[in-house]
Amino acid sequence: MRLGGLPARRAMVSLLVATKADPASIGPASALLSLCSSWTRGPEVDHNPTYKTGNVRMIQLPDKMVYEDFLEERWESQTGEKVSEIIFMSRHTAVSNRPALTVHPIGIPHLLKHETAPAGGRPGRASPPNPRIGPWFRLLKSAAAANKLVPEFEVTLEATHHGPWTESPAMFVEIGSTEDYWGREDAAATVASVFLKGLGLDGGQAAGSWSEEKHRGEKVLLGLGGGHYAPRHTDIVQKEGVWVGHLLSGYSLLMNDPGSNVKDYDKIGGTWKEAILEAVSATKQAFPGGEVVAHLDSKSFKAWQRNAITWFLEKENIKVGKPSDFTTKP
Repeated sequence: MRLGGLPARRAMVSLLVATKADPASIGPASALLSLCSSWTRGPEVDHNPTYKTGNVRMIQLPDKMVYEDFLEERWESQTGEKVSEIIFMSRHTAVSNRPALTVHPIGIPHLLKHETAPAGGRPGRASPPNPRIGPWFRLLKSAAAANKLVPEFEVTLEATHHGPWTESPAMFVEIGSTEDYWGREDAAATVASVFLKGLGLDGGQAAGSWSEEKHRGEKVLLGLGGGHYAPRHTDIVQKEGVWVGHLLSGYSLLMNDPGSNVKDYDKIGGTWKEAILEAVSATKQAFPGGEVVAHLDSKSFKAWQRNAITWFLEKENIKVGKPSDFTTKP
């Protein structure tokens, strides 16, 4: 259909993704459908059931989500709706087996393009991080405390990892870390309440919507270094008003040890430079008009690593910030 000779603008929707193969995914999805009475059935996409309310959509897949590359393109081609963001409901696993609620961006920017992706995604690439990551992490902490899941459950960010590949801003919200917790109804209800409030389905204001006009010039944290749960970056993101982009843990900053005679940082091998540039590029794409500022977990690096990364950030005109630089609200 054309209006005034121009193509009609496609509806923009938020796409929620769940899988029936995962109790930590279908549990929150079912709870969210029950919490909001305005859901109706949508069209099948790839023969999978979908649901809709307002500008929010949900699809329920039969299998693992980490290999569902280009889901936003398939949605658009079959519904005519353009996907502005994707939020995955999933389970979290950890060696510690500790119960946890986690939020994280996706991508595997540290891998070479010819390498095999062990859990989906495109090697060497990072999807745009959903701007809701920071605000929803804080919502999740608040909801978990209100529902008395804390201190039993740890609420934390995770570093950027795994697939699938999407060109729409994306994030995972997960329940962990073992089968005993994946099916917990109180955990599922807590996650569902975050989706309800975070998307404004309760009638309130959605949390984490980035506007280039409204937020121009605001700082966005790019976390570099530390472990998988990024504790020093997480400490900053707990503060109100902090936006968070990609979080590259130490294992995603692969650097070949140059020995004691390093003189040329540019000759330090590994994929660390490519991973940083990819994370910066994807974060800028997700936060148009924002200022991407790196925060280094300095104590997690050896001196030569810290010096090389600092040199590279300066060379690429990427600002390095301290914790107080990221708080935009009191």
